[in-house]
Amino acid sequence: MADVAFHTATTVDEALALVGDGSDARVVAGGSDLVVQARGGRELPANVVAIHRIAELHDLEADDELVLGALVSHADLAADPAVRATWTALADASSLVGSHATRNVGTVGGNLMNASPAMETGGPLVVLGGRVELRSAAGAREVAVEELWTGPGRTAAQPGELLTRVMVPRPAERTGSAYVRLEYRRAMEIAIVGASACATLAEDGTVTACRVALTALAPTIIRSPAAEAAVTGTAGDAAALAAAQAGAAADARPISDLRANEDYRRAMAGVIAKRAIDVALRRARGEDFPVPATPAFMEGSA
Repeated sequence: MADVAFHTATTVDEALALVGDGSDARVVAGGSDLVVQARGGRELPANVVAIHRIAELHDLEADDELVLGALVSHADLAADPAVRATWTALADASSLVGSHATRNVGTVGGNLMNASPAMETGGPLVVLGGRVELRSAAGAREVAVEELWTGPGRTAAQPGELLTRVMVPRPAERTGSAYVRLEYRRAMEIAIVGASACATLAEDGTVTACRVALTALAPTIIRSPAAEAAVTGTAGDAAALAAAQAGAAADARPISDLRANEDYRRAMAGVIAKRAIDVALRRARGEDFPVPATPAFMEGSA
């Protein structure tokens, strides 16, 4: 393995200077993904810029919107009372990331920029309407989370840009959200299929809006327009959920790999999407549904 030079930045400007000087530099926060790559024998960058000492990137504020510094950990997200109560799908997902140790060091910014289509936090941020701030020496711009990824391991960030914040609007009244994943076992497992849902109800219980995102099914996290349309305008009853299940399966673009084949993933995309929508609707109706919303809580709901 070639020599790697490690640099530690203590301010955003210092980090931007290090990544914007034209060198082969990789920013790391918790560094959990970089460790996996090194153990797998993948080539590492010539320069690694550690940003864990930048204080402002650790901030978590929940007011009119949720504002997360890029270094907010999954453990902090999973435990925060405001996130659990209002942006619940994000708490679901964060509580399922890796092991306890990984959740303590892994960060929301690192998870997003790693751009894995199987990541936990990406789907919830898509359905909740999240945005990211990308900063460079030339200024800052915002990008919708849904538009951040261009392929596995690839993002819309330009050379010299650093993800500094994630912003998520406060959901409307009578809104619930959920993340559910299919896994073989609860032991640092990544999703075989994952689904996130966010649903808003009118006073009479009619679903006025529904957003559904599917993970681990395509080169990037994808929306399911068919599942969304199947539920919107309905009472969110069994017939609507069954139609959403069929719609999500139709929208899925699954792959076959060592963990599951294409046909199985397509079928499970519908099942898991239905479960996520069901939990989101329950929460929108005021039910105190547990975090995380794993399939174990939903026996017989397929």
